[in-house]
Amino acid sequence: MRGEYKVPGGKLVAVDVEVADGRLTGAAVSGDFFLEPDTALEDIDAALVGQPADAGVADLTRVVSASLADDVAMVGFSAEAVAIAVRRALGHATRWEDHTFEIVHEGPQSPAMHMALDQSMAEAVGAGTRRPTLRIWEWGAPAVVIGSFQSLSNEVDPEGAQRHGITVVRRISGGGAMFIEPGNTITYSLTVPASLVEGLSFERSYAFLDDWVIGALGDLGIEARHVPLNDIASPAGKIAGAAQKRLASGAVLHHVTMAYDIDAMKMLEVLRIGREKISDKGTTSANKRVDPLRSQTGMARADVITSFKASFRARYRTVDGEVTAAERARAEDLVRTRFDTPEWTARVP
Repeated sequence: MRGEYKVPGGKLVAVDVEVADGRLTGAAVSGDFFLEPDTALEDIDAALVGQPADAGVADLTRVVSASLADDVAMVGFSAEAVAIAVRRALGHATRWEDHTFEIVHEGPQSPAMHMALDQSMAEAVGAGTRRPTLRIWEWGAPAVVIGSFQSLSNEVDPEGAQRHGITVVRRISGGGAMFIEPGNTITYSLTVPASLVEGLSFERSYAFLDDWVIGALGDLGIEARHVPLNDIASPAGKIAGAAQKRLASGAVLHHVTMAYDIDAMKMLEVLRIGREKISDKGTTSANKRVDPLRSQTGMARADVITSFKASFRARYRTVDGEVTAAERARAEDLVRTRFDTPEWTARVP
């Protein structure tokens, strides 16, 4: 059995394994990584032999690490990368190539409906009634989206929000607040089975699931990179922020908001935390917009999205999709019972 793992920003690690009586009886690691001294490869292979076929990534990582002398240099990969490749070889994890992804891009939705669609569609992926999905959002109204654990009163100035007609909603994932105006951001959700990120820590799964969009930005001429834990940036500064939720049903929801052309002054009138973050940066009234995608690409927002979808299709096997009637009905129920209720929005006052 063979498993492969491409380290985000690094090299490809492959491993061929043989199994008998519940244990690895053979292992051969290969790839385009760098390893010194080269005899360490034999040590890695030998360490894997005899390990239980159901060993987890953490256990396999410890075994590989323990087999290596202090002077071993691993460039472009790690002991954890080897462990993940082994788990994939044993059928415990899946690869991008193992899935067909749906691309869903429908018309504008209310902020609360977007929160609900994220949950209902993730539940469907976990239940196996939906393929892994890339959903592009279109916003029907301006909004502030706060993280699951953020304090509403600490994040949002209610007078500023009311003055600018801003709806405040709370999502199911953690992370920070997002300031949204229709047409000025690019937001998407990538919902995948947990098997795709099996064995990855939260930090590594962010980089892993952002890898395609960093490539898509590169296709537009933007030299983007992942900045731990959950940001995407270029030499000109931050472009996007991501948030993630792992559902008990076996799905991973990973959503990203990118700044296309943001009214920074309006944002600071609505988000309290934003004022504190830039209080020492000498921002003046001349700095009225934050427009990394518009200024760095010179493209219309719709054209950027079209390019993103083309990049995703070029990488992975895809089909066009839509929200099903059952998923929409579930989302409407979630809007009514959760996302459009003051109890949920102010659950952390």
